[in-house]
Amino acid sequence: MDQRRQMLNTLSFPGKGAMAIRTPREDVPVIVVSEVMWPAGLDVLTTFASTLYDPSLWRRPEEMLRHLRTASALIVRNQTRVDGQLMERAPKLKVVGRLGVGLDNIDLDEAQQRDIAVTWAKGANAISVAEFVIGSILTLARQFHRLDPSVRQGEWNRPNFSGSEIYGKCLGVIGLGDIGRKVCDRACALGMRLLAFDPYITQLDPTMLARGVKMSDLDTLLGESDFVSIHVPLTASTHHAIGARELGLLPKGAYLINTSRGGVIDEVALYAALKERRIAGAALDVREQEPPPDDDPFRSLDNVLMSPHVAGFTEEAQTRTSIMVAEDVIRVLQGGRPHFPAIGELHETLLPNAAS
Repeated sequence: MDQRRQMLNTLSFPGKGAMAIRTPREDVPVIVVSEVMWPAGLDVLTTFASTLYDPSLWRRPEEMLRHLRTASALIVRNQTRVDGQLMERAPKLKVVGRLGVGLDNIDLDEAQQRDIAVTWAKGANAISVAEFVIGSILTLARQFHRLDPSVRQGEWNRPNFSGSEIYGKCLGVIGLGDIGRKVCDRACALGMRLLAFDPYITQLDPTMLARGVKMSDLDTLLGESDFVSIHVPLTASTHHAIGARELGLLPKGAYLINTSRGGVIDEVALYAALKERRIAGAALDVREQEPPPDDDPFRSLDNVLMSPHVAGFTEEAQTRTSIMVAEDVIRVLQGGRPHFPAIGELHETLLPNAAS
């Protein structure tokens, strides 16, 4: 491995001395990468463009805006707010690459009006997220997170950890896109019954039918599921779509799993439901505010699993994501169309009465 590749491998990962790198070239486009990108994608970019990579640049918005004055492309994750103000101060911007699938931090309407392409890594992390969901289901059912600490404290309380099987239990999947479908694939293999709600699917394809998936309205799904997994984008219509009324429909022994976006769930209502044991528990990989505040009330609960938005953060998924976005950004800068355009992909509404 040459010296340059070693540098990229070191700098592109969080926790490994990440810092800014530049590959200044006057005769080529300028690409700014403001959040973490894996080495494979950086390799693609730096062979084509003058690249500024600083995974903490999003924390310094004024500095980022100065760099964007000459940038033809901006590559982000979910922390950089790509709004009209940013686009106004990036007059040469032709394309925004999103290292992931959530688009709530990018003003797609504004980008479309300014003829700025937006590309995303659709499907690149679906396997990783689906596996994380299955892991969360098993952890909630069998209390894996409590077993090791208990034994390390000198305990051997087998009766306290009887848990429950997931075989034959009902999993409700809200949103039957790339990730939701892969969750169904894996849950079927474990013998779970499957309900799905997605108003944009009028007829299941043969694969989902073979998995035993049954379409349902939202209220029925919530009322009959032992586990509910959410896989919808965060839009104005899905914000707080799962609120006090919806949580009240869940059986007392049900678990809620969210790996989509924190804002889809009303956290005040969820905290109350968990504290009062109206539902059995939850697994939250995403939060309304990331990271959560120091006084986060969920920290006091013993029936919630929390993780720092890492469901899709595997080496395989992030390598796929970085290459996919890098290649699409370059494709646009060379005058082509993105293979994975984000504009026009999001539905205006996904859940009924979601705006209430």
